[in-house]
Amino acid sequence: MSASDDYCELCDLPKSQCVHGRPPAPEPVKAPPKPKPRKTATASRTTTTTRTAPVSRRWTPPDALKPLIVTVLEDAGGELEADQVFRELETRLEDRLLPGDRETTPEGELRWRYAARRARQALISEGLMTKGTPGVWTLA
Repeated sequence: MSASDDYCELCDLPKSQCVHGRPPAPEPVKAPPKPKPRKTATASRTTTTTRTAPVSRRWTPPDALKPLIVTVLEDAGGELEADQVFRELETRLEDRLLPGDRETTPEGELRWRYAARRARQALISEGLMTKGTPGVWTLA
């Protein structure tokens, strides 16, 4: 190898220092992009697994009160004033009311009473109760 081969013809620098004589720098190898975590639905459409943890509720749902309302009215002969129904329900639910049941709704009504009124509306729509006289709950 001659001394003239060690110099670049374009810039007259030694090839070890010349940009023309050096092989192009290898491009940095990029790591493959990390897969983004997929958002999964709470219940998979393809699997038939059941929830293992029970849902913790803050207050009692209306559906839980429907059988108790029917029992209270049956014990009273099928008809009872609303205030008496609420008193009897409170007595029977005393140990089962959740902490949130004693809170009030934005309208100022106790949550368990609101749930009882919603349960009554559901029982009326199901045909188990009738509207009857205002202030009186009546079985159909």
